[in-house]
Amino acid sequence: MFATLVVVVAVAIIMVVLFLVGLRQVNQAQVMVIERLGKYRRTLGPGLHVIWPVIDKARPIGWRKMLETVTPQGEKLMRAVEYPLLRVDMREQVYDFPRQNVITKDNVAIQINALLYFQIFEPSRAVYAISNLHEAIEKLTQTTLRNVVGEMDLDATLSSRDSINMKLRAILEEAADKWGVKVNRVELQDISPSAEIREAMEKQMRAERDRRAAILEAEGQKTSSVLKAEGARDAAIAEAEGAKNAEVLRAEGEAQATLQKAKANAEALRMLADATDGHGNPSGFQIALRYIDALKEITAGKADKIVYMPYEASGVLASLGAIKEVFTDQKHQP
Repeated sequence: MFATLVVVVAVAIIMVVLFLVGLRQVNQAQVMVIERLGKYRRTLGPGLHVIWPVIDKARPIGWRKMLETVTPQGEKLMRAVEYPLLRVDMREQVYDFPRQNVITKDNVAIQINALLYFQIFEPSRAVYAISNLHEAIEKLTQTTLRNVVGEMDLDATLSSRDSINMKLRAILEEAADKWGVKVNRVELQDISPSAEIREAMEKQMRAERDRRAAILEAEGQKTSSVLKAEGARDAAIAEAEGAKNAEVLRAEGEAQATLQKAKANAEALRMLADATDGHGNPSGFQIALRYIDALKEITAGKADKIVYMPYEASGVLASLGAIKEVFTDQKHQP
């Protein structure tokens, strides 16, 4: 009985030890790939699980992490550290690649620093389909980046980051799908040409700015000359219009004054005719008045001799004119 009790206790202790040894806790957003005798058995999700400690074991996955180190000269460098993990992290991961030397289509060497955001959606593929997941992703990104940038010149590379990101993401997502990895996005942090290229680009930018400034200055002078010419033309047109309007108004004023004078003279003659009851000669009266005014103008001059013509001489001249017309009419009668 004692021996049997010892065996039972020993078996119980062994079972408890095996249970404790085979107890596995998996945290949230993590999984564990379990192999039985070297063959894939199952994938443990978050929670508490029990496995056979001898025949079942967790398959580790190689993981890489970039650490920043500082050299004695003060230069910062990124160093990759690899270590195995028994639990596969299912969260989105970010991988910061070291600077890559890339040559553009126009044979310009540049350095590109990229960020890759990926997430494991199939742990068994990430463990069994590729031996080193991070190294495979890094090398694939490097080669794809060289191919994409190699098809573009420097100016297009510097101004088309979004296009490069989209091309890289499409190519990497297609290739990484068989590894159970989803590439969410790719970001280019920095594109750094060499010092000589930067100096040449700065000279080109200064020349371009000088050219634009010269063009703007020439366009400004041209616009100023055009505006001045248009202003002079408008001023001349306005002056001519003003002179024309002044002449028209002056002529209209003179015409109205002449018309008013004529109306006044006609009114005066009519009043004289009414005053003499038709027996007088209003026109003769007007001629006499003008004769007197003419004499005033003649005597106001500096002439040494003045010849006076009597007012009655106009009547004699008028009589001679009348006699001439009578004889002319009789001559033409048959």
